[in-house]
Amino acid sequence: MGSGRFVSKPAGERLKLIFCGTPQFAVPTLEALIGAGHDVALVVSQPDRPVGRAQTMTAPPVKQNALAAGLAVAQPEKIRNNLEFRAQLEAIRPDAIVVVAYGRIIPPWMLELPRLGCINLHGSLLPKYRGAAPIQWAVANGDAVTGNTTMLIDQGLDTGPILLVQARVIKPDETAVELFEELARAGAPLVVETLRRLAEASIEPRPQNEEHATFAPLLDREDGRMDFAARAAHELYNRWRGFQPWPGAFTALDGKKLIVHRMKPAPERAQVGEPGTIRVDGSRMYVACAGNTWLELLEVQLEGKKRVTAAEFLRGAALSADTKLG
Repeated sequence: MGSGRFVSKPAGERLKLIFCGTPQFAVPTLEALIGAGHDVALVVSQPDRPVGRAQTMTAPPVKQNALAAGLAVAQPEKIRNNLEFRAQLEAIRPDAIVVVAYGRIIPPWMLELPRLGCINLHGSLLPKYRGAAPIQWAVANGDAVTGNTTMLIDQGLDTGPILLVQARVIKPDETAVELFEELARAGAPLVVETLRRLAEASIEPRPQNEEHATFAPLLDREDGRMDFAARAAHELYNRWRGFQPWPGAFTALDGKKLIVHRMKPAPERAQVGEPGTIRVDGSRMYVACAGNTWLELLEVQLEGKKRVTAAEFLRGAALSADTKLG
């Protein structure tokens, strides 16, 4: 296991590849495969989707970058029983299929197609955090270390044999957004190195230890709800860091949704407060959490209002001594 950014060696044999990916996280790997001189015969991405209030049909980042590089793109809505798509891939006869955050389960016929297998880049130290949101949950749970794993895809959920691993420290104030960018950049040369060593038969896939497996489920809106009675300040802070940009962190004030855009655990306070109770100290606002811990709320946004600092919020709010959040 290494640390920091993985430094790849020359790509070696030029391979014919199919690349499957959709969001920005997958773009650095696509660029690295092109830069390494591989023949990316087809890029497979999810269909264009409506985005924003105007619901404008927008191509996913991988498609945008593939077209800019002059690559062929396919966007099937379904792949498992798609005979036309299957024939298209079989005609290419790829050496490997590289999958990075594609968002679809790879069917058995695709797994059996390439001679080197289907290779996946996963943003965790497998078998920890199998599933859809490994980066978010690593941060939300307050982990000190995470990383990337390349693996051979099998028919399970992130259960295939491990190929290469790289580890990275999670900074105490780092958000999932920042970690996404770092792992995406670091993972790209890791994939190039994985392909080189697979082609040379100089890598030995190793099975995952099922006893250490954990699951990182898709995030739900309710994951962002702040439970001051059940969680200490540092737990709520870690969940806020992990759940960026969505679902973030929110609570309620007088029946209205209050989004907390920025926060930090406060130093120990002699004052004891029932969880959820707000305490004001000059222009600063604190909320009591479990275990007699306190969070300082730095930027908030009340439903129907704009985002403001705590000082601005307090100037316009009439908070009583027993005001509670939640």
